Amino acid sequence: MPLHPPVPLLRIFDEAVARDFYVGFLGFSADWDHRHEAGLPIYIQVSRGRCTLHLTGHHGDCTPGAQVRIVTDDLDALHAELIAKNVPHNRPGIVEQPWGERAVTVHDPFGNRLSFVQPVEKA
Repeated sequence: MPLHPPVPLLRIFDEAVARDFYVGFLGFSADWDHRHEAGLPIYIQVSRGRCTLHLTGHHGDCTPGAQVRIVTDDLDALHAELIAKNVPHNRPGIVEQPWGERAVTVHDPFGNRLSFVQPVEKA
């Protein structure tokens, strides 16, 4: 029985701010969204490549402050892309981790952390 990659749920509080961060800054695509009726919280799926995230305004789905690790094959290109957007309060650096990976961590406007990681090739 094969398992598929998990789809993390991240709590959001403002749809426009979430779209600006996840689509505008991080380069995800907004695949679909759902709202039970006008005025109720939104639920949005965003994706980039094989990475899928669900963003939810529903308080019972999850709490803010989560951290998600997202593996990438080209951390340098992703880092350059984010820095080129020149967002004053989100200019992450690359951290060399002692356990054998490099990471770029960004904080979304709702208190969630996304760590983009690339394993270091052993010599």
